[in-house]
Amino acid sequence: MFAAHQLHGARRIFCGETEKLTSISLWWFFSCHTGSEVVLQPYEQKGAPNNQASKNHKKERASCQPVLDHFDQQYSQELGELWESARSVLLDPHSWQYGVMLNRFTAVTEITQILQSQGFSRFLLRTDVSTLLSDGPSPVSNSKYQAHRPGHLKQYYLLNAASLLPVLALQVRDGEKVLDLCSAPGGKALAIMQCATPALLCCNEPDPHRRDWLAKTLESYLPHSLNSRVIVSAQDGRHFGHSEALTYDKVLVDAPCSNDRSWLYSCSSQQGEQRLRGRAKLPVLQAQLLRSALSAVRPGGVVVYSTCTLSSSENYAVVETVLNDCPETEPEDLWEEIAIPLSKYFVFSAAHLGHGQTPYKPSLQPQNSTVSSYHHRLGILVVPQPGMTWGPMFLSRIRRKK
Repeated sequence: MFAAHQLHGARRIFCGETEKLTSISLWWFFSCHTGSEVVLQPYEQKGAPNNQASKNHKKERASCQPVLDHFDQQYSQELGELWESARSVLLDPHSWQYGVMLNRFTAVTEITQILQSQGFSRFLLRTDVSTLLSDGPSPVSNSKYQAHRPGHLKQYYLLNAASLLPVLALQVRDGEKVLDLCSAPGGKALAIMQCATPALLCCNEPDPHRRDWLAKTLESYLPHSLNSRVIVSAQDGRHFGHSEALTYDKVLVDAPCSNDRSWLYSCSSQQGEQRLRGRAKLPVLQAQLLRSALSAVRPGGVVVYSTCTLSSSENYAVVETVLNDCPETEPEDLWEEIAIPLSKYFVFSAAHLGHGQTPYKPSLQPQNSTVSSYHHRLGILVVPQPGMTWGPMFLSRIRRKK
């Protein structure tokens, strides 16, 4: 594993199984402003980068005070001292980091060279994330276009690096049937296709506008040869498990949630207050989606539930509620598999459950006393922190018993 240079706060993640080149290639860097668009430009001549990273900055927005007040009250209780530093990150978009996921279906040598010329370094992250290994030669090579053009695949996808963790936890293998229940805008579906070549990837999105966005994303990154393997569905996710029960090997539920980063910069106090009023309804929807996913997965298969909020009521509490309702399921511990090996790159919280909640099962108490409570068996939470600003991202893996 190469030492990570701190230039632009950048490190490279090269995620993949060592026995094949089906992998996720991800580079890390800092954004400059909230909402900035970062466009990597290819070389115009060999060895001479031209505008290596051009940024179109939007006017900075102020945080929404009602949302911030609500977060202060809730997260200071749920996260303790972690909230103060997480708060400082969320209120400083200049510090935010983003990832560039390279597309294995295109050739991107020039972008790779640009990133390497900036001092970025890399490491291998196995799909089961049990070990960190130094990587071999990159399987990527060269292309030029990032704007959507029919018939031309894009080279890279911008994302929060923490959003790859649910995909890694899913552990997709070649030939499996996979469901992405809440798929739009499509970033996690693309990441799944970087990890493996499933027999079928069903990308479900009931909202017509978001579904159009999803379809365009898939068209922009995946070759036509995969059209028979990657399909777009328009079902209500809450009922999907009834229509296609026991069908899929793996199901991802990246549930609608109170996106902390987005909500904190609501367009107005009125919009922020409106969002907060509807926040209490989200766990009901999330639990319905998770139950549907567990109905859709075959015995022995797994479901990964994820959100991009710090809220315990939308994370641990949802998982706990559904597990108590579904005796045929059991949670799988991601702490040893993901949190410990990646603790150098992400901050994982061992925060307490929300006030008044009871443990899922006494048998889930951890043996490691350094972890605050049993609940990491229910999932793990990435908390943005200075220098490691990824997240929020919660993920939980549940297996349907045979």
